[in-house]
Amino acid sequence: MSFLNAEEPTVYELVNDFGINILWHPTVGMEMGHQMDKMLKDLVSGDLALDIFVFEGSIIQGPNNTGKMNLFTERPMMEWVKELAAVAGYVVAIGDCATWGGIPAVEPNPSESTGMQFLKTAKGGFLGADFVSKGGLPVINIPGCPAHPDWVTQILVAIAAGRIDDILIDEYHRPKTFFSSYVQTGCTRARHFGEKIDGGFGERQGCLFYEVGCRGPMTKASCNRILWNRQSSKTRASHPCLGCTEPGFPHHDLAKGTVFKTPKTLGFMPKEVPDGEGKFSYFVKAAVAKILPTSKELAVEETTK
Repeated sequence: MSFLNAEEPTVYELVNDFGINILWHPTVGMEMGHQMDKMLKDLVSGDLALDIFVFEGSIIQGPNNTGKMNLFTERPMMEWVKELAAVAGYVVAIGDCATWGGIPAVEPNPSESTGMQFLKTAKGGFLGADFVSKGGLPVINIPGCPAHPDWVTQILVAIAAGRIDDILIDEYHRPKTFFSSYVQTGCTRARHFGEKIDGGFGERQGCLFYEVGCRGPMTKASCNRILWNRQSSKTRASHPCLGCTEPGFPHHDLAKGTVFKTPKTLGFMPKEVPDGEGKFSYFVKAAVAKILPTSKELAVEETTK
């Protein structure tokens, strides 16, 4: 559903202007049953070309590595994934489940779920650490829960236009064009972060990092540069960033007290500090900023006068 909301380019432009033929997707595909089974077999045999294999959802290997928890056309889905990935020009994993395993892979992981080429931060996943597609690239990961639609369409355009080699990927196979800066970049609350002004759900002012678990300072994504629906983002809508584009998502394996709440050290300092910061130096800076009068306090004092 996120993909269908793409704007630059739109799905219509993807098909009409860039010539991408969407063979099948569960939301828009017409084939069913034996028709679907035949299409998949034609793709695997090479009778039908598969230039780009896009996969959503975690690879379910349970029970006991049989894959029978997730059947598709009467076969384990993981078997189709392995065969289609082997013949595809390029392989693209969309969303956290396909990239890192996502929520289904949280311990104890009874479904034996994993991502295409990663399980959390560990490289390997279902296809293995050494997998490369026929086009010579590993799985291209576009994480997010959900992934921003324009991240998806722009990468597909790069592949279709023969420009994918111009797209650099990071250690987690994410395109750097979308995942090199932090969610905090462009966040309208960045000033409050620097001044250590606390904010909460529904509050128009204040940083969400200190109390409600916002992970914007340590999450690489362009959510505040390429806005959702060209309008907003989680932090702009007074909702903390959940860090869903990072391979650790869901962070702390959803342990009690870690969701929508900032785990604290000594009862008042965040256990996790922004990337690039040493804990001690950050604690000192944060403590000083907390003690000093902030612009918010000064504004309240001025209003009172």
